[in-house]
Amino acid sequence: MTESSEWLIYRGAGEPHDGIDRLPDPPPWRDFTSRDSARTGDGSEDRRLGAHRHLAELHRPGAEELEMINAALYLRRPLLVTGSPGAGKSTLAHSVAYELGLGNVLRWSIVSRSALQDGLYHYDAIARLQDVQIAAQGGFGSAAGTPGAVEGIGSYIRLGPLGTALLPSDTPRVLLIDELDKSDIDLPNDLLNVLEEGEFAIPELERVADRLPDGEAEVLTADGVKVPVRDGRVRCRAFPFVVLTSNGERDFPAPLMRRCIHLELGRPDHNRLATFVRAHLGDEAARAGDDLVTRFLERSRSELLAADQLLNAIYLTDAAAAPGRDRLADLLIQRLDRPR
Repeated sequence: MTESSEWLIYRGAGEPHDGIDRLPDPPPWRDFTSRDSARTGDGSEDRRLGAHRHLAELHRPGAEELEMINAALYLRRPLLVTGSPGAGKSTLAHSVAYELGLGNVLRWSIVSRSALQDGLYHYDAIARLQDVQIAAQGGFGSAAGTPGAVEGIGSYIRLGPLGTALLPSDTPRVLLIDELDKSDIDLPNDLLNVLEEGEFAIPELERVADRLPDGEAEVLTADGVKVPVRDGRVRCRAFPFVVLTSNGERDFPAPLMRRCIHLELGRPDHNRLATFVRAHLGDEAARAGDDLVTRFLERSRSELLAADQLLNAIYLTDAAAAPGRDRLADLLIQRLDRPR
């Protein structure tokens, strides 16, 4: 086997072997073994995007970015951040939360099927019905304290990231609504009233509020903590610091733009990309991959690329495939806007 192919685990030779034992540790953003122990409340649970806390420590915003962030804080307005993949849109939210001591970032990742209800709360009516039936079969009926009782309705309600961010507190929570441009056409408009009023209703609780002790029901938050909700309404005291991110794949309605502070992030420079790599892979890998950062920046002037591709290339060429690294890096960093 030639030197340039020594890193290969699968050889395509049609003969069984124990090469899987040589597979190195996964890159941090694909490590599934520590997902439970990593939940420290500082955002490090997000394995897909990697070491958010370290990125937050290293993040140094430019003057315009700094001004727009503070404008959103002062005005209690959402911050709409647009820019190419890898420009630091998500890192911004974690940097604010880390520096101001606002706890872990609540994250709502938007897909084409996302609806406002997903961000606010979920009521599991089916589970409640099943529990009522089980309790009835056991002879408990619907007495207070059993699953069918009105007092227990909060056990079947879980607030989403947006709903959790709007809970009353003395200091704001940080909410990242990620990739809003992937939503259907209705979601940006549906967000308007909630973001303007800072409150929302839970009809399932409103209907029974007069039968609840002190009008309160305990519900589960997106953080996994039980909190009381009075009279079926969630009202914020400190408006959350809301970061809406977009890759610029669509335009948003004027009413949403009017209610947001808009920050456009340009392409990341060498220093920001190097910091990005260092936060995920460490100093040694960042130094070894500095030339790939330079090549990536040169290509990004005329091609649509994503910083995740750069991370993949540096990790693989550093951990496994030093020989032929340039050719392998080019295979991994392929333009995203090329004709199909």
